[in-house]
Amino acid sequence: MLLHGVHITAVQGVTDLAFVIGHGFTNHVRKPAVNRVLNRFARRGGVVALDFRGHGRSAGRSSVGADEIHDLAAGVELARALGYRRIVTVGFSMGASIAIRHAALAPDGAKPDAVAAVSGPSRWWVRESVAMRRVHWLLEQPHGRLAARLLGVRLGDPWATPPESPLEVVHRITPTPLLVVHGEDDHYFSPDHGVALHRASRGHSELWLEPGTRHAESAMTPALVDRIAAWLDHASASEGHR
Repeated sequence: MLLHGVHITAVQGVTDLAFVIGHGFTNHVRKPAVNRVLNRFARRGGVVALDFRGHGRSAGRSSVGADEIHDLAAGVELARALGYRRIVTVGFSMGASIAIRHAALAPDGAKPDAVAAVSGPSRWWVRESVAMRRVHWLLEQPHGRLAARLLGVRLGDPWATPPESPLEVVHRITPTPLLVVHGEDDHYFSPDHGVALHRASRGHSELWLEPGTRHAESAMTPALVDRIAAWLDHASASEGHR
């Protein structure tokens, strides 16, 4: 399957650090909010970001996070092929669930050096918000699936067997450093999801609950992106994660 994306070299020049970034549902690397985030991360290191299957210019059909762990793995492999020695992953919303599951399930030697999960769900089938009820309409109703195409998403078949949820696998990320970031005003997934992921990590993760922050890429301020980038830079450079 052909995946399209971008590689942005670091603003500061040569670096051994790459951010492999996974976008949220209905997003892609050319959307303004996503592009702003990518370029901000590039102030700290190189950036590799692929459109997930069924999104943007990539081929295939979206599995809404189940099979996209292979897409993120391809981004990690590409970053290594480009010569980066420290590879960290950052996921937003759907991308956060993918980043967690990728880091938990990838074989040794293929795992990232650190992970940040931003605005991610802890479990599947969330309908607690108006926004998520709209998402499920897109996923489950015939007219919704047609509307998804207008939003630039080509949906695959519904899950025959649900994959393990982020909540079920997050503890398996250890010892890879994990940062969980969640906006207190998230209108898709309540902050309870971030708290649940932190607790399920069995004390391994660091949790940031951000006051006044809503959901995913569109809610990111330059200052928050810089803080996340600095945390990942430090965590991936720490002893035992070189």
